[in-house]
This record gives sequence, C-alpha cells and structure tokens, in this order.
Amino acid sequence: MSTTEYRKQIDEIDAELVKLFARRMEVSAEIARYKQQNNLPITDLSREKEKYTAVLNQTPPELQDYSYPLFSLLIELSKSYQHRLTDGRGPLTDAITDAIENTPRLFPEYATVACQGIEGANSQFACDKLFKNANILYFSSFDAVFASIEKGLCRYGVVPVENSSAGSVNKVYDLMMQHKFYIVRSIRIKIEHNLLAKPGVKLEEIKEIYSHEQAISQCSKFLSGLKNVKVVPCENTAVAARMVATSDRRDVAALASRPCIRLYGLNCLADGVQNVDNNYTRFICITKELEIYPGANRTSMMLTLPHEQGSLYKLLSKLYALGINLNKLESRPLPDKSFEFMFYFDLDTPVYSQKLLQLMGELPGACESFAYLGSYSEVF
Repeated sequence: MSTTEYRKQIDEIDAELVKLFARRMEVSAEIARYKQQNNLPITDLSREKEKYTAVLNQTPPELQDYSYPLFSLLIELSKSYQHRLTDGRGPLTDAITDAIENTPRLFPEYATVACQGIEGANSQFACDKLFKNANILYFSSFDAVFASIEKGLCRYGVVPVENSSAGSVNKVYDLMMQHKFYIVRSIRIKIEHNLLAKPGVKLEEIKEIYSHEQAISQCSKFLSGLKNVKVVPCENTAVAARMVATSDRRDVAALASRPCIRLYGLNCLADGVQNVDNNYTRFICITKELEIYPGANRTSMMLTLPHEQGSLYKLLSKLYALGINLNKLESRPLPDKSFEFMFYFDLDTPVYSQKLLQLMGELPGACESFAYLGSYSEVF
C-alpha cells in the first residue's frame, strides 16, 4: 500500500473524529445547561477519574501513554466550553471588571513608593522611570517593601523579579507567597555594573569587592579574572558603594551603577563589567488594592496544584484550549511541604479578553490554592 492510500485512510478517520468531536461538544453543552439549572459545579473530579480509568481500560497497553493526554485535553475543552456557555463568572471576574471600570485612566505621576536599598540603587532608577516625581522610602529588605504596602505606609513598591542573564530573583518570588499585593505595572531597566573604588586607588590594590548577589552573578566572568580578590555579597549595589566610601580601607571596591560615582565620591576602575552588554532587570510595581490601568496586556498569577500525575498538564491544556500565550512559568518549593511547589504564571493576553475572564472564572476551582496578582502593562 502506498503513502497516498494510507493518508486517504487517515483523512477518512479524521473526518469521523471531527463528527464525533462535534457530537461530544453538543452533549457537553446539554450537560452545562443541566448543571446550570440545578446549581451544579462544572468540574466533577470523581467523574473525571472514572473517565480516565475507563479510557485506559479500553485502550491497548501500548497506546495508553497517548490516550491519557488526548482525553485530558478533550475533557479540558469540554469544561472550557461549558464555562463559556454558562458565563462562568465569579467573585474574581467581577473584581477584575470593577477594577477596569474604576481605576483612573492615567497611571499616577506622583506617589509614595517603597524601594529596597538606598539612594543609587537600581530600584530607584526603575521608580524614577515609572513615576514623574516619587517620594521614595528606602527599606533594608524586600520583605520590608512588601510589608510597607500591606500596612499602607506606601501606596506603591518597586522590586526586581528577574534578570536577563542571572535569572529570577528567588527571594522576591518566595516573598510573594507570604504577602497580599497586586502588580500594577512592570518595567525593564538596562543594568550596567562598574567597579568603583576611592579616588587614587588602582585596580591591582583591590583585595575585596562588595555587591549584591545578583550583580556578582552578572559579573562572574570579570570577577573570575581577578587574582586573590574576595567577593562579599551585601544587600544592595548602592549599599556596597556606600560601604566602600565610608571604609577606612583603600583595598576595597564595589560593583555598582555609574550614578554611585557622584553620590558617594568614588572613582571608576572598570566600567561595563557585566557578562553581557544586553543586561536587563525586570521590576514590578506593586500595591495593596487592585488597580488595572488602560492597556493592561499581561496577567500574573500564582497557584498550587494537586500533587498528582498530570495536574500541571491539565492546567496548561486550559491555556492551550483558550489560545492564551504563556510568557513565563516559575516554580518555587513550598517551605512546609516536600517536593511540592508554588507556580507563578505570566500570561500574554489583554485583560479585556473574554478568554482571560473565562480562565479567571475557571482556575480558582481547579487549583488547591489560587491568587490573581494583577493585570498590567510593561514599559521600557
């Protein structure tokens, strides 16, 4: 038999599959109407388990690894269709709709903003880009920034979440599990690290270098080329610059930004020492109450899933079924559970999309825990 004849058979089978799929979705629609009339939830986990067991029992052993994902996707498509037919709205979708309607049309130019570090920190530069005139309050830790938002001390906070070369800022992601907040905007800042020391000091005199652990990671190639130099992490690049400026020693230096030269009276021994020139850090602007400004085309959320086979696949199937693009997926271990994780998602879709509202209506009931972190736009 030729390839053409085999393909003809495949086409005939696919035509039957399309008819059966349409019929299946019609029955799903009838089930959705019945559930709505009788106040029954769309998701029925016991029925799903029964279905998966039946499918596997009916499938030849050599094809069971393929039938499970196929029917998993079919079930997710059916539930998505049922949610669409029954509106699928809930408290979260209502809150998102209210925030869209009640948030001012323009992002504020003036605000009190919390940043980690001191003057000259990269968080300050991100803040200056986001706000025309910000009253910045500096805190010693990222935890304190989140706490200042929760307590109402500052309206906004600016924290880094990832770097293009060093990856995610894990401390910030871990703090997201502990605090209540919403993201209202994000921004990418080009980061340049420079080796700064006291005036008159030469590079060969340096025995110790201070900086933030992320900056140290981003400058690893330069640092590996230095002989007999100790690298000491500290809480912030600007703090490192201040430590050098106030130290009694002449053999210390800091990896910090160029504005720290003027701020702390230092000299640049080597500029642009980061591993790559295209070095960007992404910062998020957080607040206590949900605000959604016009143009919001990115949504963040965090959730935990049942510790069972295929749970993440089922969630990703929902995104695929709705045609929603996933920008970022990050996982962090839950501190009080073994080998279980909190997942962070960044979705690339306008907040005005009915598909996103449908997803937000579905997810809370499909996860062990779910937190909507906000919809916002990213600026450069």
